[in-house]
Amino acid sequence: MKLHVCLLLAMLIVVGSHSQAQQAPPYPPPDDRYKVDILEVNGHPDDDIQFAAYVAKLVEQQHKKVAVIYATRGNSGGNAAGPEQSKALADMREMEARHSLASYGITHAWFLHGSDTPGADVLHSLEAWGHGQALEEVVRLVRITRPEVILTWMPNYVVGENHEDHQGAGVLATEAFDLAANPLAFPEQLEAPRNRLSISNYGEGLRPWQPKKIYYGSDAIHFEFFKGNGPEYATSNPSPGRKEPYSRVAAEAWGYYKTQNDFSDAQLKEFSEMPVRFIFGKSLVGGNAASDIFDGITSTPIPYSRPRGYEPPASGLAIELGGPWAFYHTFWPAHGLEHLAKLFSPEAQVTPGESLWVPLIIRNDTDSEKQVTLHSTLPAGWSQNPQATVYPVAAHDSYAIQLTINSSATQKGTWQTLTWNADSGGQNLGTVTLRVDVVSNGLPQ
Repeated sequence: MKLHVCLLLAMLIVVGSHSQAQQAPPYPPPDDRYKVDILEVNGHPDDDIQFAAYVAKLVEQQHKKVAVIYATRGNSGGNAAGPEQSKALADMREMEARHSLASYGITHAWFLHGSDTPGADVLHSLEAWGHGQALEEVVRLVRITRPEVILTWMPNYVVGENHEDHQGAGVLATEAFDLAANPLAFPEQLEAPRNRLSISNYGEGLRPWQPKKIYYGSDAIHFEFFKGNGPEYATSNPSPGRKEPYSRVAAEAWGYYKTQNDFSDAQLKEFSEMPVRFIFGKSLVGGNAASDIFDGITSTPIPYSRPRGYEPPASGLAIELGGPWAFYHTFWPAHGLEHLAKLFSPEAQVTPGESLWVPLIIRNDTDSEKQVTLHSTLPAGWSQNPQATVYPVAAHDSYAIQLTINSSATQKGTWQTLTWNADSGGQNLGTVTLRVDVVSNGLPQ
């Protein structure tokens, strides 16, 4: 009898322990203080002004949350306000940016460690910044801010201001768009901390995040190419709170950048009153190129969308523009941006009478060495160095040709066309064409 009672008590204890199983607390969600609708990725403090009138309206009227990344702190720009330069100028420009953004409702801004690199070749910026480190920082901030939309600069070499840091910001933003939801991209950021309330912890505790859309701005002079290739927003709409158009909101925001404010009143008026134009990058939620930026956007997260990635070129012999042109030729299809190649034919600027750098690449994806003959067709009065015309290209290798093209001062204000043909053993390898605007530009090529 006593044995039966003991067994019964034991069974009741076991049943009771199962019925009282402990419930784990909810897993900590991401910090919602930094969740945004839009993440801007810019090259320098003041680049945000390009988007300011549009973004200010979203912040005020639609209560959108916006954050900004600057790839540099602007340590190499001119200074219209005082003599400070280098690191001192960077300290000032960072504060200018924070005050400017706050004037239209943006309080979240991050500054990366890239050096301001004035020039036109995006590969120079990526080299100076440390491409991998800079990309890691942008991916981290995408995972922290979890944007629905990324606004950045078009990754392309175009006639205009054509700053390599603008292009570099667009490259990093595009790469981060395609990597932030990939758990193999910087996985240490996704490692859960073993004890988040303790010191000496490790693991950043972030979550993968897939943005839904990416759009580009550009300082290209060809405004006609924007038409139909992205949404356009007027700046004349009035701000309900300020009782003035958003163009004035943007102009006042620009006023905080005193170190960079060397515009005349007429130039500032023209700049701030022109429409805010975007070039469509890609959307993972449908719509078309001209759709509103937030068309199709909901608060529901979406899964990782795998990009196409790099694909090697077809086998054989070929000639193409090198440097940034070759990079973009490979970059666009790898990221699903083939349509950007259709907007502009390859182009460059040169100051009248000065030299232009033109890189060419001869690729030999065959099993034997090839002798390739290069033929140049230049405008009257132009010359080329080196003058070599025959290039030996090893099997499964390439030959990078660095040309210096000397322009003619008599053709100022015109567009000129430069052409190169190549052949090998009677086989034509194709034609490379570069349109050149003969006009002064403040940035070195």
